[in-house]
Amino acid sequence: MTALDLPALNASLNAVATVLITAGFILIKTGRKEAHRKVMLTAAVVSALFLVGYVTYDVRMKGVHTPFGGMGTIRTVYHVILFTHIPLAALIAFLVPRTFFFALKGDYARHKKWARWTFPIWLYVSVTGVLVYFFLHQWWPAAR
Repeated sequence: MTALDLPALNASLNAVATVLITAGFILIKTGRKEAHRKVMLTAAVVSALFLVGYVTYDVRMKGVHTPFGGMGTIRTVYHVILFTHIPLAALIAFLVPRTFFFALKGDYARHKKWARWTFPIWLYVSVTGVLVYFFLHQWWPAAR
């Protein structure tokens, strides 16, 4: 495995996190608290692995960004997704641990209040992370 393999691995981890986050939401809405807890802890681990892979890729590539090869309207769509994804991803780095803190502490009322914000943002960041990968590496890669 080389640094060039990391974007596909990271996108896969994001996709798995998306499925887990969605499953966790469904589980809590159907009253399956223990299953929800296990799935959400797994989602946190998968997201942490993604973060390690992302930082590793960024360090290995020395911060050089991957150029986007699309033009016209699709370029605008890509940039809207990217420019919403980036700040929300930074926010998730705070929201997820804070939301987990309340759950692990047993303060479920505060956990639920935080989760109402954390869940949709975390889901959006996970989905758009996968989309950014496809935009950059599969659908419209820049000519090299």
